[in-house]
Amino acid sequence: MSFFQVEVVFADSRKQKLIKISVPDDACISAVIELSGILLDFPNIDLNKNKIGIFGKLCNLHAKVKAGDRIEIYQPLLIDPKKIRINRAKKQKNDLAVFNTFFIAK
Repeated sequence: MSFFQVEVVFADSRKQKLIKISVPDDACISAVIELSGILLDFPNIDLNKNKIGIFGKLCNLHAKVKAGDRIEIYQPLLIDPKKIRINRAKKQKNDLAVFNTFFIAK
């Protein structure tokens, strides 16, 4: 059995961690996460809820890893990105209306 290196990364509002680990060539994502010990540092990670990816591409926990992979454990979104864009557009429209009222209408 041969081994190769992969990385496991996670970040929250308090800290971030990158762990390099040597794993067997038949290892799956869930096994690598367990072997890395990152769950001990971040007990709030729930592998049933947090999404997992390799280099930004979503994967399931049973996917096999390859040499050099970076396994990323993602935080749940606090707000929908679409809603953020809508709110930003509304604010810009309101700001422009205020600007026009004070500076162009005079």
